[in-house]
Amino acid sequence: MSSPVTSPVTNPVTVSVDSPIVNAAAEHQLIDRTVLDNGLTIVSERMPHVRSVTMGIWVLNGSRREEAAENGITHFVEHMVFKGTSHRSAEEIARSVDSIGGNLDAFTSKENVCFNAKVLDEHVPLAFEVLADLVLNPLFRTEDIIREQGVILQEIKMDEDNPDYLVHEIFTQNFWKDHPLGRPILGTKETVKLLQQEKLVDYFQHCFAPNNLLIAAAGNLEHERLVDLARRWFDDQKRMPNGHQDLPPATHARIVLRNKKQLEQVQICLGMPAESLLSENRYAWSVLNTVVGGGMSSRLFQNIRERQGLAYAVFSDLNPYRDAGLFGVYAGTGAKTVRQVVVSILKELRDLRDTPVPAEELRRAKDNLKGSLMLGLESTGARMSNLARQQIYFGRSIGMNELLENVERVTAEDVQRITSTAFDPAKMALTVLGNLNGLRITRADLMGS
Repeated sequence: MSSPVTSPVTNPVTVSVDSPIVNAAAEHQLIDRTVLDNGLTIVSERMPHVRSVTMGIWVLNGSRREEAAENGITHFVEHMVFKGTSHRSAEEIARSVDSIGGNLDAFTSKENVCFNAKVLDEHVPLAFEVLADLVLNPLFRTEDIIREQGVILQEIKMDEDNPDYLVHEIFTQNFWKDHPLGRPILGTKETVKLLQQEKLVDYFQHCFAPNNLLIAAAGNLEHERLVDLARRWFDDQKRMPNGHQDLPPATHARIVLRNKKQLEQVQICLGMPAESLLSENRYAWSVLNTVVGGGMSSRLFQNIRERQGLAYAVFSDLNPYRDAGLFGVYAGTGAKTVRQVVVSILKELRDLRDTPVPAEELRRAKDNLKGSLMLGLESTGARMSNLARQQIYFGRSIGMNELLENVERVTAEDVQRITSTAFDPAKMALTVLGNLNGLRITRADLMGS
């Protein structure tokens, strides 16, 4: 899931908020919102200068709302809707958007599912019909379920063969131990094998009710046209309580050393609690992430890669959720330099905690972040996703000017105030994966003693 401030790019664009890119009033005039009587929310942003439209139907349930025994069911349902509906076969679904040069896709995250299509503006009715058909009329045939179980089990194996993915998955499972946020989105081999037709249909019926859906679109279309399409397909759908509640998570500062001799490189993941997506400090967290490891000029990249030559890939990332967050650092290095890399990461975090970010570095980080925001929102797909997430988490549209101004307001004191509590070695979790050859790292090592 992405936060309102997205990850930075390496070629920033300098922007002064004293000269707004878009007039704020005009910016909001292009965004409209309608809520149908059955609870279905429709939001759109008109972009008259383009010819494309990206539409998404968002389900406000992700993998974090699954029962432990049904881990992976949300992702499984996402797959199953493409296997055939009462109106289209799987092949006809694939051809429907391909035949007009569009893209049809879907994804499952910890807190949402999205089915989306990008097409030329003239093909909006057909693309919307396909998306609506997917989320309203899937068949869930037993033979398709059995076949798709095999596909997902192969997907799980593929990800487990990816050391970058695997180290993050091991870290997440331990950091959010005994909480749904710690479970894999794909599920496990054991849980996926147990998902049968009755469970899938019941989960689908509760989660895909109109009051648990959001339709978002961005591009060259009129909002009323989108509302008319939504009414045509969804007006007769009834509200249904999904019965799920988000359980507040607790974090666990565990050190996990996992030996995997066949790996050429050792994977390192160090993380600590961060604030939620709704926190007033979210912009300061994004600036901090940029300073630490958000690009080529970041401290981690310059110190660990450029000066010491200890890693090819090293970066930090921010993963905020509705009620919690994770700030993490990743690096891949050789077996003999693991300890040196961990020590170097900890040093950079301590330096930020003990000394305010210099004015020039703060200026560079904020300009990087603002440039990333604008460059990242140039496509209709990015606009659609941004619009949907703002509606889901904040219940309103946050304009570009507001985003830029909030980034600009972040001070060195704001950043240091966050680090003073966040960069506590006692709260840090560490996962190391690879050919460890007897490597030992303890809490005392993280404490610097």
